[in-house]
Amino acid sequence: MRTRQVRRPVNVLYEMVSRRGSSRALTFGAPHIFKAICMMSCQTYTSRQTLCDGLRIGEGAARTLTRRLRQSGLVGAIRAGMFLTDDGRHFAEELFQSIPSQCSVGQCSVANQRHNHAILVRGHSGIGSGIDQRDYAIMYGANGATTLAFESGRFVFPNEAADCLSEDPEARIALLDGLGPTDGDLVIIASADDPFVAEISAINSVLRTLYSD
Repeated sequence: MRTRQVRRPVNVLYEMVSRRGSSRALTFGAPHIFKAICMMSCQTYTSRQTLCDGLRIGEGAARTLTRRLRQSGLVGAIRAGMFLTDDGRHFAEELFQSIPSQCSVGQCSVANQRHNHAILVRGHSGIGSGIDQRDYAIMYGANGATTLAFESGRFVFPNEAADCLSEDPEARIALLDGLGPTDGDLVIIASADDPFVAEISAINSVLRTLYSD
């Protein structure tokens, strides 16, 4: 049952960015759709220009993205702007069950780039070495990514037991307060020179991790 709940909404995101018989490649991906849903979940109405600015995509790409969201029944539109439908809000709730929190993290012992964006994945601590998660983040421009598991109240590197933040209490507090992890959760931190790149790279790493699960 848990696997179906995790995979189904993430699969829908990737279905929406398929070419659907068109030879034209899209200039946005599943991470942009996820971020668009996050933006709409926090606002009553969202304009297309707001999406362009927040997702760093052009007007044409925004039109295609919102058209696919509307065709999927997740988004409606009136003159005031776009909004999540009842199905869209239910879909967002399902996504947020698996990806409940994210936050920016300052330079620290496990993420020392100028901008670091952390996302929590509920109940997915057993993912292997973390190399795939790093590669998924690099696909979207990150300089790298760090994967941590939260086990027995400690942040640990995959397949290790030592508390990797035992000597960095500031970073530990930032992750605890910003993410609210529970035992068995996964944390992916993407690092970049630009805050948007760090965020969209972290989202890609998380979505690809769930999609491959």
